[in-house]
Amino acid sequence: MRRIVKAVIPVAGLGTRFLPATKAQPKEMLPLVDKPVIQHVVEEAIHAGIEDIILVTGRGKQAIENHFDVAYELEDTLGRRGKLEELEQVRSITRLGRFAYVRQGEPLGLGHAVLCARNTVGGEPFALLLGDDVFDEADPALGALVAAFEATGKSVVGVQEVPLAQVSRYGIVNPPDPGGSGWWEVHRIVEKPDPDFAPSRWAVVGRYVLKPEVFDCLEQVKPGVGGEYQLTDALALLAGAGQLVAAPIPARRYDTGDKLDYLKANVEFGLKRADLGEPFLAYLKELVAGR
Repeated sequence: MRRIVKAVIPVAGLGTRFLPATKAQPKEMLPLVDKPVIQHVVEEAIHAGIEDIILVTGRGKQAIENHFDVAYELEDTLGRRGKLEELEQVRSITRLGRFAYVRQGEPLGLGHAVLCARNTVGGEPFALLLGDDVFDEADPALGALVAAFEATGKSVVGVQEVPLAQVSRYGIVNPPDPGGSGWWEVHRIVEKPDPDFAPSRWAVVGRYVLKPEVFDCLEQVKPGVGGEYQLTDALALLAGAGQLVAAPIPARRYDTGDKLDYLKANVEFGLKRADLGEPFLAYLKELVAGR
């Protein structure tokens, strides 16, 4: 079985939920404290053994490419000023992995974005990471899916249980068999179901390990509302062929596409920082006490 060394990260979305902050900058470049969301996602992939990062970009996303590229003027300035720690920090971003960029000319949905990466991925399995979901670095996220793929040889979706009121925001899979453990076969996957008719509360949360057969499935998918091609429709074809499993992700998840969750993520990531955690916690306690 081929090792997973490539990851696709779609970053062509417009980020309308964070306007006006995203009017002139990609939503993926919004920071968690002082590190862009997209860098957290890339680092997760690298920690799981990924070597090649394929970013599916769109118009106005040059800042993402620049972030992972060499910054000659900045590096020269930092070196001349003796700011060696900052210089190494900047250089380490470029050395994270090998980066490739594929353009999604039209915003035709997640399925279309993944299909745009077909030629660059080639005929090998790959990881797919959505940039809105950031996971706690202390626990495995993508790593849990890679383990499930290596054990089953099938495509894998990462799942977490969500409140019933939220199932209409996700793709939902059938629940695990009673008494089962670890990953399980997906027989049914439904995109954003009504809570009264959802097969479970197990939601697909933006992490996948997919075999190249998913591209053939995407070619069969017909566009839905707004002319968009849904990845869930292709996954349903894999499930129907007995080639899809679900793997629970144990890590704490932050939906950085949601304003409240984004704020929570900044607070929690800040509290974990050795240089900021203690004074930040003291400030928060003062703030709460004064209310």
